Amino acid sequence: MTQQSLAKIVLTGAIAGVIGGGAILYGQRELSDIQTKTQKVNTKAEKTAAIPTNATATTAYNKISDAVVSVLNFSQTGKNSFSESSEGSGVIYKKANDAAYIVTNNHVIHGAAKIQVMLHDGKKVEATLVGKDAMTDLAVLKIDPANVTTTAAFGDSSQIQVGQKVLAIGSPLGSQYASSVTEGIISAKKRLVDASSENGQNYGGSTVIQTDAAINPGNSGGPLVNFAGQVVGINSMKLSSSASGTSVEGMGFAIPSDQVVDIVNKLVKDGKVTRPAIGIGLVELSAVTVDDQKSLLKIPDAVTGGVVVMSTTPNGPADRAGLKKYDVITAIDGKKVSGQADLREELYKHNLNDTIDITFYHQNDKKTVKVKLTQKLES
Repeated sequence: MTQQSLAKIVLTGAIAGVIGGGAILYGQRELSDIQTKTQKVNTKAEKTAAIPTNATATTAYNKISDAVVSVLNFSQTGKNSFSESSEGSGVIYKKANDAAYIVTNNHVIHGAAKIQVMLHDGKKVEATLVGKDAMTDLAVLKIDPANVTTTAAFGDSSQIQVGQKVLAIGSPLGSQYASSVTEGIISAKKRLVDASSENGQNYGGSTVIQTDAAINPGNSGGPLVNFAGQVVGINSMKLSSSASGTSVEGMGFAIPSDQVVDIVNKLVKDGKVTRPAIGIGLVELSAVTVDDQKSLLKIPDAVTGGVVVMSTTPNGPADRAGLKKYDVITAIDGKKVSGQADLREELYKHNLNDTIDITFYHQNDKKTVKVKLTQKLES
């Protein structure tokens, strides 16, 4: 593989993996049509509760089912007339002061002129959009809390285990099947799938939980629940066929609860999510052949994971810290970076203007530099 062929990898893979940077900075629109006066409602991912040995799908479902709702998206058909255009699911996670807060998927409420929520008892109420984030496909709604009797608790998604039993609850195919539940297992704790905005802007990879619990149209926005009755993810998508057209079954994806908690707190506080960027174009080391690793990157054989810097934004955070093309980032703040998912996970734990330590290899030399996160991305 030549340097030219390595560059081709960038064109097919790394542009989707840009973490900030001038002309290659993710294009992101400012939020519109959101409520400007928001209340700060803090929630957190609790330590995952011990799951009783006698726990069943029924006991888990009963703990949370009253907090699961259907989300109805209406388009405007006339001056004062609306027509339901789509349905999804959501989960009530907090009651505070004069509102109850619901997390759902951004794509569930995209383009809505009006939003209604159907509660577990079938009662429909008007909902207000608090904020949305296309990159994680999350949105927060608020409703009058008068009829809300149950709120869901978040579990710690970092503690889930492959093979662990989970439930997917929601409204597959619409509210006529509201509060349907399917059972499956955690198939993988961390997958990287493509994430795009409503207008097709590719944000690169999104870190998700893979499950074989059945997720169908209408389930989007509903909770993925452990057998302690805690939310460990928000169901977002399913894979029905491969890029070559091969049909697949049992491949659903959910946004991890730890990520959900972080995003919903920011949406309720600010109505949007501002993320730090380091200003690089990248490709995963795993996409580079062993020959190119030796001849172009010139890194030690012991380095088996990381992300390769393919470009830097002039005068951006990485550029100012001295990172160059073909440097290989292997850690942030001492936390191992095996690929793009790890890089995003560690980077997005920080706020704008934080300073982080980036460990990388410049050919055979291992270095650690401080990088101030002065560049930003907005949802």
